[in-house]
Amino acid sequence: MYSIDQQYIFKNSTAVFLQIEAVQTEEEANELRNLLRFLEHSYYIDAEQIITDQEYDLLFKKLQDWETQHPENIPADSPTQRIASALSKDFPKKEHLVPMLSLSNSYNAEDLRDWDKRNREASGLEVIEYCAEPKFDGASLSLVYENNQLLTATTRGDGVVGDEITTNAKTIKSIPLSANFGKFNIATAEIRGEVMMNKKNFAAYNKLQEEEGLSLLANPRNAAAGSLRMKDSAAVGRRNLEAFIYNVSFEREGNETAQEQRKQTHYGTMQMLQQLGFKTPLNDMKLLSGIEAVINFIDEFETKRDELPYEIDGMVIKVNDLQLQDNLGMTSHHPRWAMAYKYKARQAESVLLEVEYQVGRTGAVTPVAKIQPTQVGGVTVSSISIHNEDYIKEKDLRLGDHIIIERSGDVIPQIVRSVAEKRTGAEKEIEFLKQCPVCNHDLHRPEGEAVWRCININCEAQVLERIIHFVSKDAMDIKSFGEANVRKFYAMGIVKNIPSIYNLTAGDFAGTEGFGEKSITNLLTAIEQSKQQPLHRLIYALGIRYVGETTAKTLAQEVKDIFELANFSEERLLGIDDVGVKVAKSIREFFEDEANVALLQELKNIGVQTTKQESAVVEGEQRFTGKTFLFTGTLSQLKRSDAEEAVEAQGAKILSGVSSKLSYLVVGADAGSKLEKAKKLTGITILSEEEFMEMMGG
Repeated sequence: MYSIDQQYIFKNSTAVFLQIEAVQTEEEANELRNLLRFLEHSYYIDAEQIITDQEYDLLFKKLQDWETQHPENIPADSPTQRIASALSKDFPKKEHLVPMLSLSNSYNAEDLRDWDKRNREASGLEVIEYCAEPKFDGASLSLVYENNQLLTATTRGDGVVGDEITTNAKTIKSIPLSANFGKFNIATAEIRGEVMMNKKNFAAYNKLQEEEGLSLLANPRNAAAGSLRMKDSAAVGRRNLEAFIYNVSFEREGNETAQEQRKQTHYGTMQMLQQLGFKTPLNDMKLLSGIEAVINFIDEFETKRDELPYEIDGMVIKVNDLQLQDNLGMTSHHPRWAMAYKYKARQAESVLLEVEYQVGRTGAVTPVAKIQPTQVGGVTVSSISIHNEDYIKEKDLRLGDHIIIERSGDVIPQIVRSVAEKRTGAEKEIEFLKQCPVCNHDLHRPEGEAVWRCININCEAQVLERIIHFVSKDAMDIKSFGEANVRKFYAMGIVKNIPSIYNLTAGDFAGTEGFGEKSITNLLTAIEQSKQQPLHRLIYALGIRYVGETTAKTLAQEVKDIFELANFSEERLLGIDDVGVKVAKSIREFFEDEANVALLQELKNIGVQTTKQESAVVEGEQRFTGKTFLFTGTLSQLKRSDAEEAVEAQGAKILSGVSSKLSYLVVGADAGSKLEKAKKLTGITILSEEEFMEMMGG
C-alpha cells in the first residue's frame, strides 16, 4: 500500500508534528490523521516501525487533544476512533472474537501512579493487586481453540480483522496443536500472545544468511512479524519462532462438569495456560500489592533485561482480579485495566560523516545524517534523520562530530547529542540548503515553521505524489486511475506530470498488463469526464498545503474563476470563513509561484474546467439559501458526500462543526459529541436520517 518513497514523506511529516506544540487547524488534524494511519499500517501490516512508540504516543495525544477541543469535527475513521488501519492482501481474512486492543503507554512512575489512582477511585479499593510481566517485542497473534483443537491462528491486522495464518502458526513448536481446555469446561477459547525469535536463534539465522550471501534480518521483532506472513510455511519453520501466550480474550463454556477450577485472576489464568502446555510469561511474572511495589519491581527487572533470552521493550502491568478488569472496562483504543511501561532506549557512540537531503510530497526537505556504521542493541545503524535546520542547531551537530545515538523504543535511531569534548577543530558546520536538491528551486521556510520547503509544483521529487493526489476519489475522482496505476504509468514514462494525464491515448497502453480494450476505454472516458469536475475539486486536487476539502469548497464560493485567487491578498483571504493565517499564506505562496500558475493555464488549455458553473435555478430549488447543514454519525441509506451535495445544490452551506450558526444537524448512527453539543444550543433543528430523507422528498 505504501512505498519506500512515501516513508521519507511521512518521516518528514512526523518531524513537523513532533516539532509543533499543538495542532492548530482542521487541515493539520487531517494531515496528522493520515500520518498516524500510515504509521499504523507500517507497524501492524508491513512489520516495520518508522518511529518510536513514545513518538507515536506523542503524535496520537496531539490529535486526541485537538479532537477533545473540537469534538464536532471527529471523523468516524479517525485513528482515535478505531484501533488501526488496513490489512495485507496475501492471506484470508478472519474476524477476531474480541477486538485486539492496544495498550496505553507510560514512560515514568508518575504515569503509573496516576493510572493506579484512577483504578482505586473507580473500584473503591485502597490497594489493588497487580500482575507485572515482560512486554515482549514481537508480533501479536490470536489463537482460537475449539473442542481442545487449534482451529485458527490470526494476526492482529486492524484489531478487528486479521490475516489467518494457521498453517504458519502450526510450525511454531511452542503452540500446541491441541490443549485440554475441556477439563476446565471451556469449549471455545480465544487466546492472545506474541510470536518472537529469541536472541540465540536470531543470531544463528543471520549467521547462516551471511554465509550464504543472503540479506540479513533487521531485528528479532521484524523477523517474527515477517515470518508469519511468509507463503512458504516450511521456511517459517526453519526460523525457529516461539510464542508466549499472555491472555484469554474469550471463552465459551461447554456442557461438561469442570474437572479443575482456576482462580478468577490473571495470574490464575496464566497458571491454567501453562498447565495446558502453553509458553507463558509466568516465570518472569510477579504478583504485587499496590503500585509502589510494581514500580520497584519494574526498576529491578530492567537490570536483568540484557540477560533475558528474548527482546523486551518494557513491562505490562495488569489488574489481577478478572471481575475488577470487567468493571474497569475499556475505551475504544485500550483496556483501562492494563498499562505498558516502556524502558529507556539503548545508546552508542558514532561519527557524523555527511548529510544528504530528501524531498517529500509536500516539498519538505529533510536532512539525513550518514554516520559511521554502529551497533546499537544488536542492529547496525548507518543513517539517521536529523529532521530540520533547527534540530541541527539545537543539537549543535557538525560534520566529523562524535555523536551519541540511541534506538528509541529499541527500533528507530535518534541522535541524542554531539560529544563536544572530543572535537579536534577539524569539524565543519552544517550549512542547510537554500535550493531544492532535486530541481534547484529556491526553498521557502514559512514563518513559525521549522521545515524548509520546495514549493515548485513541478519538482520531480513531488510530482508522483501530487499526481496520485490529483486523481484521487476526493479530488478529480478519475476512476480506474488509482495509486497503483499512477505508479505503473509513471515508471513506464507515459505519465510524467499532471497535464500529461489528459494527453494519454489508447496507443500509450499497448501491451500493458491488465489493460484490455474495455479497461482502456473506461479509463480514457473517466479522464475526459474529470475535466468537468466542480471548481472546488480542482482547488483541492492542486494539493495546496492546508487546503482541505472544506476550505476548497469555501474558496470556490468566493470566485467565478480559479485564476481570481491569484489576485487575492492575504488580508482578503483572511476575511473568508475557515481561512486562517497559515492557510492564507500557503495560498498566496502557491499563486505567487509562476510555475503553478502556468500549470493551471495548461490545464485550462487542455479543457479542464477552471470556472464555477452555476446550476440552473428552477422553482423551489434554492429553498436552503442562507441555511447551514452538518451531518454526523453513520448514514445507512446514502453517502454523506451525496447528502452534502444535495443540500448544497439547493443553496445550503456545509459547516465543519456545531455552533450557533448551524441550522440543521442530520444524525446517523453513533452520532456522539456533535449531537450532545447541538442539544445544548437553541435554534438548531436536529433531524434523523429518515426525517432528512422525507424532507428531501425521498
